Amino acid sequence: MLDIKDIMETVTMIQDDHLDIRTITMGISLLDCANSDIGNSCNKIYEKICRKAENLVAAGEEIEKKYGIPIVNKRISVTPAAMLLAASGGDPVKYAHSLDRAASAVGINFIGGYSALVQKGFSPGDKGLIGSIPQALSETNFVCSSVNIGSSRTGINMDAVSMMGHAIKQTAENTKDRQCIGAAKLVVFCNAPEDNPFMAGAFHGAGEPDCVLNVGVSGPGVVRAALAKMDDQANLSDVADIIKKTAFKITRMGQLVGSEASAALNVPFGIIDLSLAPTPAIGDSVAHILEEIGLEQCGAHGTTAALAMLNDAVKKGGVMASSNVGGLSGAFIPVSEDQGMIESARSGVLSIEKLEAMTAVCSVGLDMIVIPGETPAEIISAMIADEAAIGMVNSKTTAVRVIPAIGLKDGDELDFGGLLGRGPVMKVNLSSPAKMIARGGRIPAPMQSLKN
Repeated sequence: MLDIKDIMETVTMIQDDHLDIRTITMGISLLDCANSDIGNSCNKIYEKICRKAENLVAAGEEIEKKYGIPIVNKRISVTPAAMLLAASGGDPVKYAHSLDRAASAVGINFIGGYSALVQKGFSPGDKGLIGSIPQALSETNFVCSSVNIGSSRTGINMDAVSMMGHAIKQTAENTKDRQCIGAAKLVVFCNAPEDNPFMAGAFHGAGEPDCVLNVGVSGPGVVRAALAKMDDQANLSDVADIIKKTAFKITRMGQLVGSEASAALNVPFGIIDLSLAPTPAIGDSVAHILEEIGLEQCGAHGTTAALAMLNDAVKKGGVMASSNVGGLSGAFIPVSEDQGMIESARSGVLSIEKLEAMTAVCSVGLDMIVIPGETPAEIISAMIADEAAIGMVNSKTTAVRVIPAIGLKDGDELDFGGLLGRGPVMKVNLSSPAKMIARGGRIPAPMQSLKN
């Protein structure tokens, strides 16, 4: 039974420590909308999304009022659009417009699934969709795109890696009058999960139910506040224990919201994603957690070790609070969305190379990193290849979401506003990998793939 202490602790977490439910994401299968006529397919997509998600926003707002828990985003993920394109052919951008109209009609924040899964090669529809991404993201407001280019089972599709370097560059160019926002809605994965509720990488996997509800929790501020109360002499085992207990409390709240939303919408509850997702708000930073552990600044030597401990403790605490854990589940390090990361990048303590090392031990990868607009597409492709290799060899999800800031150089700043925040343009190593990227082909899967 809850006592007054537990209730007040939760109130403090919400009011003072920025605890929120980052997203409730409804996954909707569009496989039954496939049609040889792209116009018919688009109409079916619009109708199904509007029917399934008509009460999503209202249900989220009702739960917010009932429990006083902020639910920052209501989102939808759908079947990768490349699968539908394989059946219909035609202009894939029509699918993007249909998804955008549906998102607007139901009042959600983002819709993910303008996606292709090409880790082992291209099936019909994949190349067409990838080629259309720059146009699709420049002509829509709510659509997010992702491409899975590798996995631990299949290796890395280097032809796709090359294409995505150019796609990111072109997407930024197409939206340069809007802070290159298109590139912030595009992510390239290795080992992409099918039940991820977070954007821009969310899509509804082929193995998922017809409709499902996934929840993404957030609470870096709560973890930081808990560590701030600890004795400076406490050892790292005690620090890990505090993080674990705090993650448990955060996840229980996510479980409650997921169960309530599932019942209200009559949709099966899928998973809780345990990820600590920061915001630009002061005090809601993963970097500040690492500094609370004992680093002078995030990016100092010891950062990777501290992050590995944080990530592990979050998972251990979260899995005790819910049996339905999935998605990405760990600590995010999106530079522009994390006030501590922004400060470290500005001061030069945090480099892209250090971020790459950090991605080996936490959720996802090089996330929301602003790079000079003149960065060649081949270098962006090489960044993707490096991250994919880390994910492939370590059997974990890695990804790249970089924003070439067209017209800006090292030291300048790009401001997206809102949840996406702002970020300094970070220095990029310009030594060319063009010859390697031009080779194409596939980097073979590692020995770990032979698990059977």
